[in-house]
Amino acid sequence: MNKALISLALPLLALLTACNMGAGGNASSGESEQGNLVGARIGAPFTLTDQDGKTVHWDDYKGQYRIVYFGYTYCPDVCPVDLQRIMQAFSAFEKAAPARAAKVQPIFISVDPKRDTPAVLKTYVAAFHPRLVGLTGTPEQIAKVAKDFVVLYNAEKPEGASDYLVSHSRTPYLFGPDGKPIALVPVDDPGTPDVDEGAPDIVRAFLEKWIK
Repeated sequence: MNKALISLALPLLALLTACNMGAGGNASSGESEQGNLVGARIGAPFTLTDQDGKTVHWDDYKGQYRIVYFGYTYCPDVCPVDLQRIMQAFSAFEKAAPARAAKVQPIFISVDPKRDTPAVLKTYVAAFHPRLVGLTGTPEQIAKVAKDFVVLYNAEKPEGASDYLVSHSRTPYLFGPDGKPIALVPVDDPGTPDVDEGAPDIVRAFLEKWIK
């Protein structure tokens, strides 16, 4: 692992948390005019399965901006709240700038492939936005994608329990049309209860800034 990747992975380690326990912040503050992820080695070609059971590739979205959120459908609170706010902002952006919004593909990638089948994902993503794509795959495929996108996750299944949570880093990315990372999409930081960093209007402003 090179130094740039290590420097990025270390703060992401702090974001690893079970979804029902909250998730720590984002690195959207202090971003430069080039974006806080420009030059980072995040992302790589992949082959996964979408909510319709079709095989899709990272390069299928070439030429589009991509909002990529890693999570899982059984997450009790953090994932659905983040997705709801991001997609609310995206809907507002669509109404204000439809031509620019048409250049964006929102993507939800499951870190729980055992339970998140295409059928489960289909119902889940439809609840947030008609253009949100849900992707899953084999455990091996998801492990590779998570590694390539610098996402940490771990299933936490207590002994004897039938249900489980999946701890994962909370890192919604915005990628450019060339597939390179631009910046982290704002999400609320539970460590600052008096400030709502992930409010839809803030996310919309983020999209207006970076989607050209």
